[in-house]
Amino acid sequence: MSIGITTAVLFAVFAALLFLGCPISVGIVISSIVAAVSSLSWDQITFITMQKMNSGVESFSLLAIPLFILAGNIMNNGGIAKRLVNFAQLFVGWCPGSLALANIVGNMLFGALSGSSVAAASAMGGCIYPIQKEEGYDPAFATAANIASAPTGLLIPPTSAFIVYSTVAGGVSISTLFMAGYVPGLLMGLGSMVVAFLYAKKHKYPTSGFPSMQTAVKVTLEALPSLLLIIIVIGGIVSGIFTATEGAGISVLYCLILSLCYKSINFKSFSKILVSSACTSGIILFLISASSAMSFVMAYSGIPAAISTAIMSVSSNKYVILLLMNVILLVIGMFMDITPAILIFTPIFLPIAESLGMSNIQFGVMLIFNMCMGNITPPVGSVLFVGCGISKISIEQVAKTLLPYFIVLFILLLAVTYIPVLSLGLPSLMGLL
Repeated sequence: MSIGITTAVLFAVFAALLFLGCPISVGIVISSIVAAVSSLSWDQITFITMQKMNSGVESFSLLAIPLFILAGNIMNNGGIAKRLVNFAQLFVGWCPGSLALANIVGNMLFGALSGSSVAAASAMGGCIYPIQKEEGYDPAFATAANIASAPTGLLIPPTSAFIVYSTVAGGVSISTLFMAGYVPGLLMGLGSMVVAFLYAKKHKYPTSGFPSMQTAVKVTLEALPSLLLIIIVIGGIVSGIFTATEGAGISVLYCLILSLCYKSINFKSFSKILVSSACTSGIILFLISASSAMSFVMAYSGIPAAISTAIMSVSSNKYVILLLMNVILLVIGMFMDITPAILIFTPIFLPIAESLGMSNIQFGVMLIFNMCMGNITPPVGSVLFVGCGISKISIEQVAKTLLPYFIVLFILLLAVTYIPVLSLGLPSLMGLL
């Protein structure tokens, strides 16, 4: 069977299974097996598939994922979100639509602490949306601000997305990837703030005013223990005191101690958190396992090289090719979760990016940025569904208000793609490159 037919079979079967409601991980395994039938015997398929699925998760670095998930869930239930919202209000209370801006800043802080866009959207939206509703905020506006800024948690470290990318990109330094994500993540948050500010100013939303010095000191002291987690974990990883996996373990312990001090967690709630974290971790790790099998089938069939040749034949201009890659990745992000997208498409697009002079660090940031945008768009759009679920409004209601955010984020994506210093500047300053 030719490479073209194998490619068509692989993605057609996968798309059909998704359309029928099959779980993504199961669809990946089945489509991989169907595509492999043309070139391997059944015994070879079963043996190699199981072998690749096992080796795909047999990594010390991947142990950080369930630990960061657990830490994020502890924070989500540990009273930390409310303290971060109050802290964010200190900086944006004087602006029109200050509650929406505080939501965005809170998502940036909580995302940096939890490494999860869904956790940020859930915690911040659940904390601040009822207040916005009481003050007469348009539900679509409030929801759009929460949805657009929650994915900053995928770029601002610690984040499991960079850990997954590191494993498939040949062991790229996780600490370097973490530092590379800071500026693009902050730009994503600031871009969302600009859109929210202009909307709020146009519609004459109220301000919260400036807090008193006493209130500012009190709120800062309450939020400081939570914010210290960023310094402890990221500082330890970047300085080489401990690995990303060890840092994830420390973040779990720190969050648990903090929640106990806040008296916001007990044995019963902690048991539920453990079960929820185990379920989420199992889903993600099985996705990684399944994606490893598909990656092998694609590599064995020569699919990455064929797609690379096809893309490179479109134009000799590297800017056009990079734009085409972004468009393709954006479409992929609309239909596929971030973890399998990273594992399956990094082997395809990374060689193209490197042939155009883009470093694997910058490509990783560009890829994650694309997936951030996929998080806020249907039909996958996990953050989109969570945000709308919290506000109890339909996707159709929020789509129009979300469009300006998407436009700004796309402009920022192009900036990250074409201006290497946005990704590589901070790692270079810290001596990591």
